[in-house]
Amino acid sequence: MTVREIQGHLAELYGTEVSPDFISKITDAVLDEVREWQSRPLDPVYPVVFFDALRVKIRDEGSVKNKAVYVALGLNPNGDKDVLGLWIEQTEGAKFWLKVMNDLKLRGVNDVLIAVVDGLKGFPEAITTVFPQALVQTCIVHLIRGSLSFVNWKDRKAILPSIKAIYHAENADTARQRLDEFEVEWGKRYPAIGQMWRRSWEHVIPFFAFAPAIRKMIYTTNAVEALNRSLRKIIKTRGSFPNDEAAMKLLYLAIKNAGVHWRRAIEWTGAMGQFAIQFGDRFPASSN
Repeated sequence: MTVREIQGHLAELYGTEVSPDFISKITDAVLDEVREWQSRPLDPVYPVVFFDALRVKIRDEGSVKNKAVYVALGLNPNGDKDVLGLWIEQTEGAKFWLKVMNDLKLRGVNDVLIAVVDGLKGFPEAITTVFPQALVQTCIVHLIRGSLSFVNWKDRKAILPSIKAIYHAENADTARQRLDEFEVEWGKRYPAIGQMWRRSWEHVIPFFAFAPAIRKMIYTTNAVEALNRSLRKIIKTRGSFPNDEAAMKLLYLAIKNAGVHWRRAIEWTGAMGQFAIQFGDRFPASSN
């Protein structure tokens, strides 16, 4: 909020008048807290990190721009969730994502076992440049949404089971076979769907190494999308933010005030054993 908006808000709700200097000092203190939070040390290993983005309208160089605010939500070896950081995208592409990865590295993250992303071009390469052993998993939910964007409404109910059959397959080989079958059935009408899945295939199949209950936990960014929904509730009433700092302050306060304490996933106990086998010494022993 701008200083003027805060003044009006306090006057309307509480009949209190405060000076612009007083408000600036308060908000500057919050900004210092944001910087401290954004640079705080992180754990050395995160078994799973979800990356996703929400769009926020921010005034920049005299016009309102629809900027992406990227959110990283990590699961530590105990299965506890933690928001690792927020980054406002200044430039498109791999350079920005490489900056995010280097930021995590500088704050103490030495290894990410599985990175779940939304399929943006250049993101997997940025991740593996900094964390070369990371498995990059494309969010299947994003792939499904992307697939359905090509489909007219009357075909959606009919085509969805054929799409689900691909990622519900027992293993990667069966999944590829079902993709072939999908293209035989639907390829002439919707060729872009099969092409999209094949372009992403390298990052579609990592979760097939795990049991079905674990797959459900890692093949979607639902966990971070739930966080984003809570953040959108806070920002939806705003037309736009005056600058990047104002957006960061409000989003940080939303995360802090929400508590961001989620229950550990019920599959996590089973996941720990599978991660220990799959990743060996890279998966540290739980402290619980």
